[in-house]
Amino acid sequence: MNVMEVTVVVVMVLMISASGEGRVAAPIEYSAISCRGHTASILEFGGVGDGKTLNTAAFQRAVNELSKYASDGGAQLFVPAGEWLTGSFNLTSHFTLYLHKHAILLASQDIKSWGVVDPLPSYGLGRDAAGGRYISLTFGTNLTDVVITGENGTIDGEGGVWWQQFHKKKLKYTRPYLIEIMHSHKIQISNLTFLNSPSWNLHPVYSSDIIIKGITILAPVTSPNTDGINPVKSGWDEYGIKYGMPTKQLTIRRLTCVSPYSAAIALGSEMSGEIEDVRAEDIKAVNTESVFWMTGNYGSHADIHYDPNALPEIKGFNYRDVVEENVTMAARLEGISGDPFTGICMSNVTIGMAKKAKKYPWTCSEIKGITSRVVPQPCSLLPDKGRDKRVMCDFPTDTLPIDDLKLQKCSYVKNYL
Repeated sequence: MNVMEVTVVVVMVLMISASGEGRVAAPIEYSAISCRGHTASILEFGGVGDGKTLNTAAFQRAVNELSKYASDGGAQLFVPAGEWLTGSFNLTSHFTLYLHKHAILLASQDIKSWGVVDPLPSYGLGRDAAGGRYISLTFGTNLTDVVITGENGTIDGEGGVWWQQFHKKKLKYTRPYLIEIMHSHKIQISNLTFLNSPSWNLHPVYSSDIIIKGITILAPVTSPNTDGINPVKSGWDEYGIKYGMPTKQLTIRRLTCVSPYSAAIALGSEMSGEIEDVRAEDIKAVNTESVFWMTGNYGSHADIHYDPNALPEIKGFNYRDVVEENVTMAARLEGISGDPFTGICMSNVTIGMAKKAKKYPWTCSEIKGITSRVVPQPCSLLPDKGRDKRVMCDFPTDTLPIDDLKLQKCSYVKNYL
């Protein structure tokens, strides 16, 4: 995907006050995959940002009205400072949702008011319960050219009530996500803070050409399944195999993650629809559960109809230029009996073991690979090739389509009257 960079000329508008004095409105500027020809505020559709008034209908009216401009330059909906209580609302194509830095979208805690949608076809069942799924807070399907951005405004899922019901096993359906985009193309989610999602935060699925950047995601470490960004789940058992839509050409850069009860980056679970060509660089994991952990024994199935003989092919993992400190376990690499994980390569890896580390820091079974300049000494299934230059575990040098994306400089003038 190639997007031409466009220079937008900002026209300064002179605003005339009641006293007759004029002042120039300050433009709001941001970068996006597309700029819009029309702008409106949620206030124009009856929105009230007092944290108490339910704004679901106001948001949906706004989106429906602004969808009329899809073929005429598109439209953006501005959410000013305030606390905007809302239930789920759908998005539209050629549309930007923009949150002011002091704007907070508050998800309604009235579980009964949330609509229900079918399970994902590659899942067959809901993940929390056998039924369908509560629709996500912001939802879209079959869309093109959508931007959700702001000045680091906040989307707060107020997930406490959902977590309680989940732990009590009282939910009939899978918990909602904060943003779910399905069967869509050319999506940007940027410069926002996400708080306390009921479940996963961002879930782009069956979609392409997606850019997610400048995002802060916060939730208590004990909150259940509040995954940050979840594009890598390609399906569950026979449902994922049948749907046949792999996750591929995924690039992760400049990620900082604090996750004491989970991994910084996880590929799977639910990967029966295949995962390929995932690239991660410039990653900082703080107090994380694991760095080098591969297992074929996750033990989760959608139902009893899966084929136990449908074994995956897991191969081609390159790790290089990694430094770890205060680690209790260097690596836990466990393939599947009779179906080993192959093509594992590690080079230039230094693992600083904690004082109370395991006596044997490497756990390896059913794997094949090589290492170079790895400390402490790897397990025998990963033979050390020393400084052999052929063992570089190189990062791919080819570019992906998303690497060619150039954001436009967008702006609009805020009306102070």
